[in-house]
Amino acid sequence: MVHYDSYTEARTHLKDLLDAAERGRTATVRRDSSTAVVVDSGRLRHFLVSTTAVRAHVVAEDEGWSVFLDGVPVAADGATFDEAIDEMIAALREYAEDWQERLLDAPNHQENWGMVQLVELSDDPQLRAWLLGAAE
Repeated sequence: MVHYDSYTEARTHLKDLLDAAERGRTATVRRDSSTAVVVDSGRLRHFLVSTTAVRAHVVAEDEGWSVFLDGVPVAADGATFDEAIDEMIAALREYAEDWQERLLDAPNHQENWGMVQLVELSDDPQLRAWLLGAAE
């Protein structure tokens, strides 16, 4: 474990802090009464993919396809299956942006932290694979 009791101490040892995070070691920085964790983004994304239990539902309709997620206020439509998935990816990105700007403190959105982090740490092909339940 790598732990620094102050921002100044962590800044002085930033390389060690980032090296520890990259290797998967616990790396923390204390500031006042809170402790922050530094985590490699690839490791965090992999963990979020395996633990974020959002299920995408894709439904064929007369005029195309609709996609929605259980428990998440995001939905999308498209003329084709692929268009609907592409629209869902765009909708997820818009939701993540809104969440970062104003929804993070709303009681009915706070629990979406993990999904928002997953969206922010993923490129479009990765989000498509996650939505479709494809293995990493």
